[in-house]
Amino acid sequence: MLADMARATATATAAAGDTALTGSGRFLSWPNAITTGRTGAAVVVGAAALAQHSATLLITAYAVYWLGDAVDGWLARRLDQETRAGAVFDVVGDRASCAVLASGLIVLRPELWPAVAVFLLQFMVVDCLASLAFLHWPLRSYNYFDRVDRLVWQLNWSPVAKVVNTVPVVVVAGVDALLPALAIAVAQLALKLWTAQRIWQLMAPLRPAQRPD
Repeated sequence: MLADMARATATATAAAGDTALTGSGRFLSWPNAITTGRTGAAVVVGAAALAQHSATLLITAYAVYWLGDAVDGWLARRLDQETRAGAVFDVVGDRASCAVLASGLIVLRPELWPAVAVFLLQFMVVDCLASLAFLHWPLRSYNYFDRVDRLVWQLNWSPVAKVVNTVPVVVVAGVDALLPALAIAVAQLALKLWTAQRIWQLMAPLRPAQRPD
């Protein structure tokens, strides 16, 4: 199994020499400017929602976050300005936004804290590590992870997976449905733990062999 993964990884790494090269472009770019703006706006509006216990401000902050996250990625691809630094910045910006916005959910719907807590553990820790694993290979971002493992990419970073993995638990939590929200959050955590374990297996053949004492 690991031998097959090693061969697939080697093939993917060799094939990554065209559109998924290690980006060396400028950090100062329109996509990164949008990431900066949408992160700052989402955090500020989200903090205001926390302070004022405002559902309207929280919804606005989520809209800014989701729309900005879609636009910066689309623009980076459109302008051919994808870089590894930009991809890391996007991951960090997502977590900064979600930390504040999820806190707003807890303030407005305190009875939903178990579902939100599981979501935060999944998104802030496990998914963060998985999303940054692309740095182990010569890829611009996790959007190209299909070159390493197509199943992992399909379940985590394909266009459909990005929506399914972030939106449902927030929407369900927003309508005061604790058990469905908790079930979705736990399922997402299980998926991310499986993803992390599979990526670790993929990385294992590339790690230097341990020397005997």
